[in-house]
Amino acid sequence: MKKAMRILALVLAVVMALALVACTGKPIGENTPAPTETTKPGNETTAPTESDTPVEPTKEPRVAEDKTLVVGYSPFSSKFSPFFAQTAYDQDVQGMTQIGLLTSDRTGAIITKGIEGETINFNGTDYTYYGPADLEITENADGTVYYDFTMRDDITFSDGEPVTIDDAIFTMYVLCDPTYDGSSTLFAQPILGMEEYRSGMENLLDLLIKAGRENTDFEHWDEETQTKFWNSVETAGPAWAEKLGEEIYAKYGEAYADSFPNGGTPAECFQFWNFDVADDATYEDCWQALKDTYGDDLTSMQGEAVSTTLWDMMEDYNDYLLGVQTGESADHIEGIQKTGDYSMRVVLTEVDATAIYQLGVTLAPMHYYGEKEKYDYDNNKFGFDKGDLGHVRSVTTKPMGAGPYKYIKFEQGVVNFEANETYFLGCPYTKYVNFLETLNDGDKLNGIVTGTCDISDPTFSTDNIKQIEDYNGGSLTGPVITTNTVDNLGYGYIGINAIRMSVGGDAGSDASKNLRRAFATIYSVYRDVAIDSYYGDRASVINYPISNTSWAAPRPADDGYQIAFSTDVNGDPIYTSGMTAEEKYAAALQAALGFFEAAGYTVEDGKLTAAPEGAALEYKFWIPADGIGDHPSFMILNESNKALATIGMNLIINDLSNSADLWDNLDANQVDMWAAAWGATVDPDMYQIYYSDAANGPIGATSKKNANGGPAQGGSSYMYCIADPELDQLILAARQSTDQNYRKQMYKACLDKVIDWACEVPVYQRQNAILFSTERVNLDTVTPDITTFYGWMAELQNLKMN
Repeated sequence: MKKAMRILALVLAVVMALALVACTGKPIGENTPAPTETTKPGNETTAPTESDTPVEPTKEPRVAEDKTLVVGYSPFSSKFSPFFAQTAYDQDVQGMTQIGLLTSDRTGAIITKGIEGETINFNGTDYTYYGPADLEITENADGTVYYDFTMRDDITFSDGEPVTIDDAIFTMYVLCDPTYDGSSTLFAQPILGMEEYRSGMENLLDLLIKAGRENTDFEHWDEETQTKFWNSVETAGPAWAEKLGEEIYAKYGEAYADSFPNGGTPAECFQFWNFDVADDATYEDCWQALKDTYGDDLTSMQGEAVSTTLWDMMEDYNDYLLGVQTGESADHIEGIQKTGDYSMRVVLTEVDATAIYQLGVTLAPMHYYGEKEKYDYDNNKFGFDKGDLGHVRSVTTKPMGAGPYKYIKFEQGVVNFEANETYFLGCPYTKYVNFLETLNDGDKLNGIVTGTCDISDPTFSTDNIKQIEDYNGGSLTGPVITTNTVDNLGYGYIGINAIRMSVGGDAGSDASKNLRRAFATIYSVYRDVAIDSYYGDRASVINYPISNTSWAAPRPADDGYQIAFSTDVNGDPIYTSGMTAEEKYAAALQAALGFFEAAGYTVEDGKLTAAPEGAALEYKFWIPADGIGDHPSFMILNESNKALATIGMNLIINDLSNSADLWDNLDANQVDMWAAAWGATVDPDMYQIYYSDAANGPIGATSKKNANGGPAQGGSSYMYCIADPELDQLILAARQSTDQNYRKQMYKACLDKVIDWACEVPVYQRQNAILFSTERVNLDTVTPDITTFYGWMAELQNLKMN
């Protein structure tokens, strides 16, 4: 059922601000993009992985000084798990407590001799990097590849338990479990025996929903379990309907007051959401309306969620996140082979250039995240029952590991850490670290000045730069604030959902692509003026959806390089040399009109008068710009709105003050267009973002659906819903070679495909700024030569306070 009034809430703009890049000991194997929840531009998906630190492990005791470092952060989501953390901020919390099997240097290159250390020159200075393990890679004549790991034998977790290879094996099995639903895609690597291990098992929740409440086949579960599940659904249903109504009213009650004359009754909320309920409806009636629409398809029903889902209201939800044996399934992964107490071999069936970044997994303590009595490698027991990650999930909010700091608590917006005296690279000099949630971007900057926090990462905008210079008497670094900047490993973009922004429901048709190209052409022409106005020379416009920090990014001098969306419907250039800005705007508008007409719109006298099936004459763009237009893409939208209005297309701009809610709308597939930013990874692998079914993986993954009930297309960017077999083949081909020149050619072809789909408009590459209190932080102890791949937290154990 289509909900006309609900369309007012469908088109979403998400803009997010980069978290403090990374955390000490953040495992290389967690290089996966996952959306962060913040309020500012660059609200990238996952922050890039960093090395642990380049300081030689010392046998001399180091004593933590009884001082506290306070770091200003954007809000946390309390998923502080090395397995399930999603936002960059939550990842930083868990990363404070963890170490990875591998580490990397200032350029992002993997350190393969971590035990003895590798000395690498950077900008004229030699740095020696140490890590928990050595790695030897062997490519065999039969095409298989051996990854042999040898660990140090003197590392302990913060509770004193030794770190062994069993902890690495346990971590790998969690990440490869058929019911694992975190952000890692280790299971997608061509590890020998992976398909056999993941096949033949499905999630009980998915099976119960698929079977329905009238099911009489109890081959894989008993009738009691089925009855309990549906009873739980019925108990949670009315409460969820009430929560949904409250959120609808909270979001739209003020803007659409005429629809809520009685202050947001159940009937008003669900009628606004275009459900057919009586004027005296209760929330029990509203729950019935949901069931009348979706039946037992609870997966699709979740698409109605504004923020809270039905699953959130079920007290026993986790009881159904269990694997059910439905066919033949191996009891171990043949390619993960223990060769000693501190060594292992991972066998890949083919070359995969991304493997080295996936295999350096977190050394998560099996005795804490798993169940020690359930680990027996020789008998194929790996710390938990296959298909049951219940214990792993139970400690999601309380991380523990071998990192430089121990997690203490998260209360009243503050995450408290205490130094881990047994950290293998030396006890941190600063005993306490607090991560302090701040309300908005301005609080981060003001916090440095007022002493509320000592380090933070406000947006490096023109306004903030002026304030920094004012505080310092005219410079970015001075007596109050010390500013450190690096290019962001990520980029800002505007996203368009291919399914929602389509003609006749065919996302890949020429008509649908032309619809999206019309908007993309208009957005693109205003990028220069908007980014220059917001960032000045601290950001630049980009033309491909990839960070310019990557070796794979196309350069202007490369063959085939083009300005994004600079050709018309016939493939001819829209712009000519010497055009003024106003002439370019006019040319872009005419080109957009041509795309609309090619999409099937009726055009009369230069205006759109009717839309083709499945399309519209009005779309909505949500942008979390603090309610005051404070966002780099806000000017793009304003100017685009004016231009589109002249040809009969209405673009509604909804400026939100709270970006956290927007991710829920993306998860629920309630979004047409939005603005956001991706945080890239060290390797430019495009699998998780653009592969058509990355959520399932190419081999043996559990079944997932998007909120509309269709396949979970587009991996992390399920919000794009790109489904292109040719693009999939190119992505896989680029993974299956270590030849960088070849991979760059493949990735250029991938990027051209993404542009062709017109689901992503690349907007800007910006700089990151980390601000230090000049007065309170001992700047001589801050990580030297901070880079995109090696942030200030890489040597956090060496930082001292004044």
